[in-house]
Amino acid sequence: MQNWLFLSIAIVAEVVATSALKSSEGFSRPLPSIIVVVGYLIAFYCLSLTLKTIPVGVAYAIWSGVGLVLVALAGWWLHGQKLDPATMAGMTLIVAGILVINLFSAGSSH
Repeated sequence: MQNWLFLSIAIVAEVVATSALKSSEGFSRPLPSIIVVVGYLIAFYCLSLTLKTIPVGVAYAIWSGVGLVLVALAGWWLHGQKLDPATMAGMTLIVAGILVINLFSAGSSH
């Protein structure tokens, strides 16, 4: 169960870092820039801990898929980016793929 906690922390840290990346304005603003660096350090460290027990393909699929959806939602909420029907459909397919991997893959290591 600890492996899933580390994966969750990795996802949240990556989403925070990626969301701050836009606000860093090319690393010209100190606080958002620090958030980016610290967030990515936490994300990759926790992802590396996750890979001790979860196969890399499964962990990366979940990390990148959930991260993509959360970053898109953060962009909508924080930066006013539009989520059109095609974006919503694509994100729904990504979530469906993550569910298929988690529920039916023999390599998902629950």
